[in-house]
Amino acid sequence: MASFNKVLLMGNLTRDVELSYTPSNTAIAKFGMACNRNWTGQDGQKREEVTFIDLTMFGRRAEVLNKYLHKGDPLFVEGRLHYETWDAKDGGKRHKLSVVVEDFQFIGRGGAGGQGGGGGGGSQRGSAQAARQSAPAPASGPTPDDYASDPIPEEGGDDIPF
Repeated sequence: MASFNKVLLMGNLTRDVELSYTPSNTAIAKFGMACNRNWTGQDGQKREEVTFIDLTMFGRRAEVLNKYLHKGDPLFVEGRLHYETWDAKDGGKRHKLSVVVEDFQFIGRGGAGGQGGGGGGGSQRGSAQAARQSAPAPASGPTPDDYASDPIPEEGGDDIPF
């Protein structure tokens, strides 16, 4: 039987990333995310539903998450569902469904400069924000005037690859 396990989520971190390492020195990042769903009910009332998800990421990119993300920051993740079962100290069985992150993308908050950020955070975060905000804006793409001086190739020229 075929199977497919893929999750795409976009939301905000509910806590700072917790970084730890395995005995073989592999980084493990654990963090939480909240994803909101807004809709209008049959009675016309606007409603909101929030889903809280636990996430885990491994390897060098886990260290990147820890370095640049903090509680409240937006993030887009791609990963897979992971189901855990364990025996609790009180003798009962516990179950948990979480996401193992395989890829992610930073998302800007939209404020000044459209860069990620938000209030609070440590000095490391503040200096990273300052560096992003002071970086020069990317140059805009070429305009039609940029091509006005380009010669038009003649037919049968050797420059055409076909």
